[in-house]
Amino acid sequence: MPAATRLARDLPPVRFVLDHLGKPSLGRADLNDWRRDPRALAAEPNTTAKLSGLVTEVEGGSWMAADLRPAVEHTLDVFGPDRLMFGSDWPVCLLVTSYVRWVAVLGDLLAPLSDDERAANWQRTASRVYRLAPS
Repeated sequence: MPAATRLARDLPPVRFVLDHLGKPSLGRADLNDWRRDPRALAAEPNTTAKLSGLVTEVEGGSWMAADLRPAVEHTLDVFGPDRLMFGSDWPVCLLVTSYVRWVAVLGDLLAPLSDDERAANWQRTASRVYRLAPS
């Protein structure tokens, strides 16, 4: 991640997306070391992060929303809701959960956000970053 941060800093016109929130070790380790990297990357304005790939990072494959909450809250704090986007992680999420459960749990984790902030996460950020035409 430090190399990615340097690259984002050196190439400000290029858009960078941190996939899977940088693969934090959820439910099995202290996240303090992991927290440093997304914080540094988020300092670069040409970066965003994707809320995906989290359920497969929980040790043992059995997970709860509480296992994901620290990583989601940290990236919300450092990137802000307008620089985070939903990632389906389908079909890989099927290794440990259903797509329906993943979306429902992420919806619960994002519930404290405003309607506008949730809209950014579910659609607007990806549309902006990937330059998608409105449908």
